[in-house]
Amino acid sequence: MSRPYRFGVNLTVPAPAEEWSAKCRRAEELGYDVIQVPDHLGMVAPFPALVAAARATDRPRLGTFVLNAGFWNPALLAREVATTDALTGGRLELGLGTGYVRAEHDTAGLPFGSPGERVDHLRRTVEELERLLGDEEHLPRPAQRSGVPLLIGGNGDRMLELTARHADIAAFTGGRTVRGSTTGQLAPVTADELDERVARYLDFAADRKEPAELNLLIQMVVVTEDREAAVRPFLEYLPDLTTDQVLELPIFLAGTVGEITARVRAQRERYGFTYLTVLEPYMEAFAPVMRALRGD
Repeated sequence: MSRPYRFGVNLTVPAPAEEWSAKCRRAEELGYDVIQVPDHLGMVAPFPALVAAARATDRPRLGTFVLNAGFWNPALLAREVATTDALTGGRLELGLGTGYVRAEHDTAGLPFGSPGERVDHLRRTVEELERLLGDEEHLPRPAQRSGVPLLIGGNGDRMLELTARHADIAAFTGGRTVRGSTTGQLAPVTADELDERVARYLDFAADRKEPAELNLLIQMVVVTEDREAAVRPFLEYLPDLTTDQVLELPIFLAGTVGEITARVRAQRERYGFTYLTVLEPYMEAFAPVMRALRGD
């Protein structure tokens, strides 16, 4: 229990400059530790959005959550990472994943590949970034001389092994891609399944000198007196799960502020998650939970 909580908000909705800056300032006011952006077509371009977030704020770190490695050439990505870290005063956290939306690759005219090929590309990207950014002769240079913290998100065995070997932050999505979906449709991972995935990661990470920070992406936060009513609209999309099973999903937080706070504490005890990310629509709802947790 020695690692402090950290909380991130993933800003997914594009906005003009003033509105974007206001959102970032509001995240800082609410107490979020990290302002994050995704890497999907139709959403903000990650690196300029983070530079703008840095100009609007003073305290939060700034993260990609997560870059689709299939969109990026490693040498060009190293330039973006170093420049963004320098322009944000060393506040960058680099989140990487394989990408999972085939339709976006088709739109961009980029190969999608098999799951194995995407993991191979991510591995090469991580290794090349380490080589390039670790070279004192590489220009531009990042501001963080000890290195830009690396987050890797994924659930499969090869991804967990890669995460254990290279990442400072191990991010669990709590969802898996629906087989055959081209649009990135996800099915939730149950509490027991997440137990197994975290345990598998810890096996891979057993020889680490320093344990990684464990992150979970929370998909929904509903502050309510009636938990069952909160999940009822989603049952038609999850026909294999009962109301009680949906309420137990690690990525879904519903209840009073006290009940949600207790859930987060219980999930920390069960899985080790100390770094939680919420999506932009739930930034306000989660704020009182953060305040309660920081009173631990």
